[in-house]
Amino acid sequence: MGRNIRTTDDVMTLLDDLFAPEAHRWTTEAASWWDGFYEDRSKPVPFFVDKPDENLVSYVDRGLIGPGRVLDLGCGPGRNTHRLAALGFDVDGIDLSPAAIAWAKERAGASGAEARFHLGDAFVLTADGAEAAGPYDLIYDSGCFHHLPPHRRISYLALLDRCLAPGGHFALTCFAAGEGGMGSELPDAEFYRQGGLGGGLAYAPEELRRIFSLPGLTEIELRRMRDEAPDSPLFGEPFLWTALFRKEG
Repeated sequence: MGRNIRTTDDVMTLLDDLFAPEAHRWTTEAASWWDGFYEDRSKPVPFFVDKPDENLVSYVDRGLIGPGRVLDLGCGPGRNTHRLAALGFDVDGIDLSPAAIAWAKERAGASGAEARFHLGDAFVLTADGAEAAGPYDLIYDSGCFHHLPPHRRISYLALLDRCLAPGGHFALTCFAAGEGGMGSELPDAEFYRQGGLGGGLAYAPEELRRIFSLPGLTEIELRRMRDEAPDSPLFGEPFLWTALFRKEG
């Protein structure tokens, strides 16, 4: 009869399966989709450039974050992982895509940046006792969070709670709702009715503040990403929010 729901993980898997297979961007089954996305490295995709996020560099330059252990969620080809490693951070990068991890390792070899790259599901790889369980002084997410369905925010917040060290920082870039933004602004429930995420979820600033208003998380900065010129050494697209939070402790 299929009466097999006993745990929170069972509920999460059930809700995952409400989405069409081709809509998944967050489970290990999505690896082949992301591999296809990364297959043509010459595509004019903004974040294919080997440049770090302007907000991340700004945090370092202003002394808001300092060298420590870092988890780069959804690291892709490793552009932020490499910069942090070059600055003396001890970095773990995680991605679902073998193609992305291979590209990240190639770039690391060419630049001499020393970082560890892990292939697989971030929720599994950061579980208690797993290879990337932390604790981390910085958890950085550039473009992963907005590809999660609403129910997986619970998994995401649990990851932050168990993996972020007291006094550590969580930094995020994600699709911005409103004028000049990007991503779907449909209500959460509508994604389950449609069985897809519309290319990614857009967020308003008050929504991000509410989601990340965990006990002990304090907002340091929340703003639109600056628009960087093509010849800039930094990546910047104004359709993204950038946010920095600190975990008290």
